[in-house]
Amino acid sequence: MSDDITTWPELAISLYDKLTGRGAEITYEFDQLDVYVPARVDADPKSAKWTLNGTLKIRTRDAGAAS
Repeated sequence: MSDDITTWPELAISLYDKLTGRGAEITYEFDQLDVYVPARVDADPKSAKWTLNGTLKIRTRDAGAAS
């Protein structure tokens, strides 16, 4: 990974890029993670609150690999 990574999103993107095509799986577990999602796109949108509990799995595979 690059030495110029300075934020968590950059780290996640870099890690995902490294694992893509290698049959990797990234698992995130959440306990009461509140996410405020804009209800629409404008200058001052109201937000919807989403609460995440459980597991989110992101799997990657090589596009050329047999299923």
